[in-house]
Amino acid sequence: MDKARIAVLVSGGGTNLQALIDAEHSGILTSGEIVLVCSSNPDAFALTRAKNNGIETHVIENEQDLISQLESHNIDLIILAGFMTILSPEVIKRYPERIINVHPALIPSFCGKGFYGLKVHEKALEYGVKVTGATVHFVNEIPDGGKIIYQKAIDILDDDTPQSLQKRVMENCEWILLPKAAEKVSKEIVGSREK
Repeated sequence: MDKARIAVLVSGGGTNLQALIDAEHSGILTSGEIVLVCSSNPDAFALTRAKNNGIETHVIENEQDLISQLESHNIDLIILAGFMTILSPEVIKRYPERIINVHPALIPSFCGKGFYGLKVHEKALEYGVKVTGATVHFVNEIPDGGKIIYQKAIDILDDDTPQSLQKRVMENCEWILLPKAAEKVSKEIVGSREK
């Protein structure tokens, strides 16, 4: 079966990468296959997760290095899973509506430049919002500005800390939405090739 070739870009622990790998094993992600994991950080545990699952890995030295890896592996879809580097317009233009990102808030809240990781959850609690969640969206030139694919909300609890909120958003939103979005976009890519 023809599958979309996926590269996952990581910088840290790789919990979202693990959710994608698990989705491939459980049959949620069937139209795409993770063939490459690239990291901006040579010590990222995500690289170990990839190697443990027989997925090729590469530590990116610069953007030109990234582009050559994507091209040499014939990548169809790029998934940003905790990737801490903003991609340049050059990379984004090469892959229109072929790069997706997961953001730990309900865009347009708590998003854009400087909003990543724990900072997002700290701001949500600071503002006193009652609902938060995660968004999977296409990547364009504006940080967190691309078209939304999926969103999922959860209630904020009275005793939430940034850490407890981050954990709940990951488990209840990110790890569900990202594989679902990867399957949706992969299916569209494969479908467009068959026409």
